[in-house]
Amino acid sequence: MSEILLQIDGQEVGAREGMTILEAAQIAGISIPTLCHHEKLEPFGGCRLCTVEVEVRGWTNLVAACIYPVAKNLVVRTRSEKVDRIRKMILELLLAHAPDAFELQKLAKEYGADKNRFEKEASFCIHCGLCVRYCAEVKKKNAIGFVDRGIRKEISFVPEIASTECWNCKECFPLCPTEALQAAFVLTRALFVASEK
Repeated sequence: MSEILLQIDGQEVGAREGMTILEAAQIAGISIPTLCHHEKLEPFGGCRLCTVEVEVRGWTNLVAACIYPVAKNLVVRTRSEKVDRIRKMILELLLAHAPDAFELQKLAKEYGADKNRFEKEASFCIHCGLCVRYCAEVKKKNAIGFVDRGIRKEISFVPEIASTECWNCKECFPLCPTEALQAAFVLTRALFVASEK
């Protein structure tokens, strides 16, 4: 496979065909924040925190670096006024769900995001999908999934599967950037134990 040369923040970067901007940047040591990306999982593009500005033949566009493929002569800017403004807004929306999440607080400080800008939501889940995708793609158990849609979308353990698969696994726990997963697990386990009595 031939090497593709692109430019990220003024630096010439070599990448393989099929790689994403995020992967190329990581190999080159260029940091792009993300909350929904994991090297063992298929690209998802859920959190949009990895938004970057790309320029192709004089046209600029904002894209999610974790799903956008590299291309010859692509020019990428990982930080600009527009990119930083978008990341700040995304962080403020996420902080409405999980204001005390360490990873979000760290990024909020970097981008000047106000955790009190939006009204607080009842859920601590930011819908990154890491737990759902890890259980499905890596463990092949499908013990956790999304329920509902839109602003009411939440993660939920499937009690019948979780009762046999999750109690001793919990590999998805460290992936959760907000610890909402652990709370959902404790609730599911309590409900399952109560239903068994």
